Formats: sequence, C-alpha cells, structure tokens
Amino acid sequence: MDAAETEFPASLGKVARRELAGNGFARFDQLTAVTPKELLAIHGIGPKAVRILSEELAARGLDWRGE
Repeated sequence: MDAAETEFPASLGKVARRELAGNGFARFDQLTAVTPKELLAIHGIGPKAVRILSEELAARGLDWRGE
C-alpha cells in the first residue's frame, strides 16, 4: 500500500502518509486501535502529524484508543 491509497490528507506530508501506509494504516477508523504515543514511535510520524490526525479523528467523531 502506498500513501496515495490512504484517506489521510496531503497536509500530513508524504513521509507521514507513506509511513502510516507502510504500518498498515489506510483509514481513520484504524487509528482508533492505537494511541498517539504509539504513532510517535513510527519513524516519520511527528507531533504535527499526530495533531493533524487528532483533529481529523475528532471531526469524524472518532478518538484514539483509551482516550
């Protein structure tokens, strides 16, 4: 799977989207199974990406695991 096959916005940046895809994340609902801390452990995922993903999750009525 590559970054183009995910539903994540381009505002995340190409590296972050590629790393999410490479770790099996293509949809926002899949992020509800992890915490922001777990995502930050993935190379290429930084605080800005987590902030953008948090905002997108909230807009969809979703949240991180355990939050």
